[in-house]
Amino acid sequence: MKDKTIRKIVIVGGGTAGWMTAAPLAQNLGGNCEIVLVESPDIGTVGVGEATLPTLRYYNHALGLDSADFVRKTKATFKLGIEFKDWGHLGNRFFHGFGDFGPNITGRAPYLYWLRMAREFKDMPSYENWSMATMLARSNRFIPPYGDPQSVTNAFSYAFHFDAGLYAAYLRDYAMQRGVTRIEGMITGVEQHPETGFITAVALRDGRRVEGDLFVDCSGFRGLLIEGVYKAGYDDWSAMLPCNSAQAVPCAKAGPLTPYTTSTARSAGWTWRIPLQHRTGNGHVYCDGFTTDEEASRVLLEGLDGSALDQPRQLRFTTGRRRRSWVKNCVAIGLSSGFLEPLESTSINIIENAVGWLIQFFPDRDFRPELADEFNRLVSSRYEYVRDFIILHYKVTKRSDSEFWRYCAGMSIPDTLHHQIELFRETGHVALHDKEGFSVNSHVSILMGLGIVPKRYDPFVDMMDLRQLQVHFHKMRETIQRAAAAMPDHGDYIQHHVIAPAAADLHTNPRMSA
Repeated sequence: MKDKTIRKIVIVGGGTAGWMTAAPLAQNLGGNCEIVLVESPDIGTVGVGEATLPTLRYYNHALGLDSADFVRKTKATFKLGIEFKDWGHLGNRFFHGFGDFGPNITGRAPYLYWLRMAREFKDMPSYENWSMATMLARSNRFIPPYGDPQSVTNAFSYAFHFDAGLYAAYLRDYAMQRGVTRIEGMITGVEQHPETGFITAVALRDGRRVEGDLFVDCSGFRGLLIEGVYKAGYDDWSAMLPCNSAQAVPCAKAGPLTPYTTSTARSAGWTWRIPLQHRTGNGHVYCDGFTTDEEASRVLLEGLDGSALDQPRQLRFTTGRRRRSWVKNCVAIGLSSGFLEPLESTSINIIENAVGWLIQFFPDRDFRPELADEFNRLVSSRYEYVRDFIILHYKVTKRSDSEFWRYCAGMSIPDTLHHQIELFRETGHVALHDKEGFSVNSHVSILMGLGIVPKRYDPFVDMMDLRQLQVHFHKMRETIQRAAAAMPDHGDYIQHHVIAPAAADLHTNPRMSA
């Protein structure tokens, strides 16, 4: 039988997507396949995505990375969730914590029982009081879960804030130590087989050619291969996600080192605040049809809690996804496959999934189209699921103080999201269209945080004695409060366990941070 094994993979583009693709391929393929990554110093990377989801821990663990070393090298902090301000209505404030609201009760999620309790007792505390992640964030405390995983005090997860450029460099070193070759150069041409249309090589400006069997397009928004060569098409979702611009700027550290991202709704979009060990990342995502770049910059800079360390960097984007991310022998990963704004820190998670699916459905040189079909189905489904979750934040709003928010309240949304909203509004239940995506508790945090109070609750919960239920919730709340109070301050935990050398200098000499 003729050997059809993939002998050489060419990754086009570096940055976060390129090196997150190279590292696991190098680990899984070992020395059985040559891997080359081509990147140009003349082409910048977006690199503003500094907040992640808890799934990054599993990606890092699969690579065998030392967690403490990773945190130090990327100057990371810990993330228990996202604090939302002024979403839903002005003055609104809620938290999307990573974790649940306690152990199930007779097979049902505890929030369903909380809905009954809130109806029976008008002074019932917020459901957020039963989220360990939320209570830790409120008190600015952090320690990784340890001990009994079934304990209510360990019923939380965490992610990271990090410097995206440092993370890409960290993975570059990892991949190159495992045999990946980095080539620096500008791609000026793409060669294809005259009969099959498969890409056979990319040509560099200096005359070099890089041949390969499988080409992974990590070239960012431009989609050099997937769109430039194969015209894969793009589904534009701007009508449902109207933000199309962003400005990003770092500022000096100020105040306590918070273990969460902050998202504040503005008149034409929203701003983010992401604390790192050595600085704070800030940005403004907005629609330029409802404001000007100058006004967006003013809003961003006036909202900083430390001195700006640079001028705001301007970004433009069109929210959507490629109709096909795998065509012939080309697979697009990262921004080349699509873009969803960073409201819930999903970009890196989508890269993790795409790389995992590429490894799962790894082809030989026949490149059976059935493999591409399944990959494309999974990628498309994940983009649509995340799209709906992000649209939810905009659609469920009582804000009418600006043209932007009036547009969001009235815009058409996918049927899948309409079903999700109405199911929860009428019954308190959540439909999970992607069981590997955001959990039931994440949906509950957003839906209830935005002010949707279900009209009914699950009748199953009436089977439990009300007094017994009241005692259970009271004890669980006290346990969470005591556990949170006993945990260390987030900044102190970092200082004592995972402080980066440069950040340690800033910590001991505040004048260096100016």
